[in-house]
Amino acid sequence: MFYFASAGRSAQLLSETAKEIRRQQPDACLEAFQVDLSSYRSIKKFEASLNQWIWDSNLEPSIQLLINNAGMLAKSHRVTEDGIDEVMQTNYIGPFILTSILLPLLKNSPVPSRVVNLTSFTHRCEIDVSEEALQGVKFGQHSVGGSYPLASTYEYTKFCLLVFSYELHRQLNISSGISVMAADPGVVETRIMRELPPCLSRFAFFILRTLNLLQQPDTGIGAVLDAALAPPEASGKYFFGGKGRTIRSSVLSYDIEVAKKLWAASSALLRDLRLRDREFNTES
Repeated sequence: MFYFASAGRSAQLLSETAKEIRRQQPDACLEAFQVDLSSYRSIKKFEASLNQWIWDSNLEPSIQLLINNAGMLAKSHRVTEDGIDEVMQTNYIGPFILTSILLPLLKNSPVPSRVVNLTSFTHRCEIDVSEEALQGVKFGQHSVGGSYPLASTYEYTKFCLLVFSYELHRQLNISSGISVMAADPGVVETRIMRELPPCLSRFAFFILRTLNLLQQPDTGIGAVLDAALAPPEASGKYFFGGKGRTIRSSVLSYDIEVAKKLWAASSALLRDLRLRDREFNTES
């Protein structure tokens, strides 16, 4: 018997995903959870629902595989209820919080468990990993009187997720029983550019297709499957493009000092969100 917990923001996509999993794996025990990674409260609600499902299903309180696949592009600066840039929270802060919250379940797994974070070759050499930067303050400042830097914002979130992956790998090490992989599927034809004008997204896909760089989802999934199925000794690797291929990411992504600063700033932001949530619940 296979047990799957599928989580996502769109109820429709969750339903379609569940149907496809059941079609391919009829004996799968599957539960779909609606969660918005741009909301700390939504993540906490998901945690409670997941633990309840595990309890009701009489399962071992553990997780064997966590794949952080959430990602978005936005054409404007939007601030979430937590006071963070929406792209920044969805693409990095949310996965950081979710992984932190689910670590006890990953550690409790009777078999080696794994975290797979989806990153991108577009990650850039960003050095500012302060708490203010992680809240996306600078992206909001850029958008005042000008256009929102959607490309650099997306690249920065993927850089942070990649550096987090490497630091989590270093902190856990193989003896913990948890391996951490970064997976880069390359350029895949998805709906990530849905907020852009249709003519612009169509043109971008046309160029990428002409250059033979655009992949369909069933091909792009290769790197994710490689990362999910690789032996534990491959922890800390960057899987790219499928067929078991691993490559080196940018030089700065391996900088341990940058990783420590990012971890400290991310943890401080998580502590702030937990404190605010407790205060809100107390007042309620």
